Amino acid sequence: MALLLLASCDGNPLAKSGGSGSGTGGASGNASVNETSGNNLPGTASPTAVGDISRAEAFDATTGNGFAKGYSYDQTADTFTVDNLAFDGGNVYQRATRPGGAKMTISGAKVYAGSGTYPDTVTHTLIDQFSYRALYGVSTSGNTNFAIVRTGAYRDYGFGGFIYNRIGGVTLPTTGQANYEGTYAGLRDFSGASGLQITSGTAHMAIDFNDFNPDTSATGNGAGITGYVDNRKIFDLNGKDITADVIAGINADKKPDTPLVALPTMVFKVGPGNLDNNGEMQGQLDNTITINGTPTVFEAGKYYAVLSGDATAGGKDEVAGVIVVTSQFTGYTARETGGFILYRK
Repeated sequence: MALLLLASCDGNPLAKSGGSGSGTGGASGNASVNETSGNNLPGTASPTAVGDISRAEAFDATTGNGFAKGYSYDQTADTFTVDNLAFDGGNVYQRATRPGGAKMTISGAKVYAGSGTYPDTVTHTLIDQFSYRALYGVSTSGNTNFAIVRTGAYRDYGFGGFIYNRIGGVTLPTTGQANYEGTYAGLRDFSGASGLQITSGTAHMAIDFNDFNPDTSATGNGAGITGYVDNRKIFDLNGKDITADVIAGINADKKPDTPLVALPTMVFKVGPGNLDNNGEMQGQLDNTITINGTPTVFEAGKYYAVLSGDATAGGKDEVAGVIVVTSQFTGYTARETGGFILYRK
């Protein structure tokens, strides 16, 4: 059995903080000042530029975040295993399928589902399980990957987690700029409502290794990062495109001055302190809609990522990471957790 183990989640949190700055960039040509480089994530205790790096969602017993452990992918059986999530069908997730039996892949990520029932170990009576989905994305080189698991079975977010990994090191330049493009796939769950949805999109990132200067950054590397996620769609658990229904719900709840015809683009905020010397990145992103003449933040959250390969030789480097954003509606909050893998373009 070929088993690819994703790296361990144990270790000290990533110690990183950012400063203030200004810049321009993003899908619309505008970006705001970034106040912080993001929250620390648990994972590799002593990261270096030449070694493997693993990061996972921070554990929170109140919200259920970061409960997932023991992520592993069985290539031969095409199954995905996740530990520490109750009523997920015995930890082994089978490949999710569309009506008709076709295996489900969303924006490059494989989709896996926990079993709907599990037998009593004595009486063999079938016990209904909670609805869980896992996404697994891996780069063409195999040097980076991500996994996300969420459930829609709770009135709050429920229990789950995410992980992303770099296998091997990175070589960072001190001059020039780099452009990356790739795919984005996520899971959308809710606080104040049950349900689970699958999301997709296209992700873009650019890094300016010239500026900001290192002495303006608390991380030791002053490079600027901009990026955005666009072409976003939302699907139900059978793979049916429900984007139009979701947009109609946003318009009804938020009543923007101009009704939305597409999901808003998520734009990275720009500032120093988002890239460290080990190739790890953290920062903020959001988008806005105009309500009563005022641009109003709709979705907001953070991105976490790691750079892999030789960034001094174009085409030999890639980026993998995770985005978590939330949006507020009347009576509930929607959370989207998405993974991306980007290649030098």
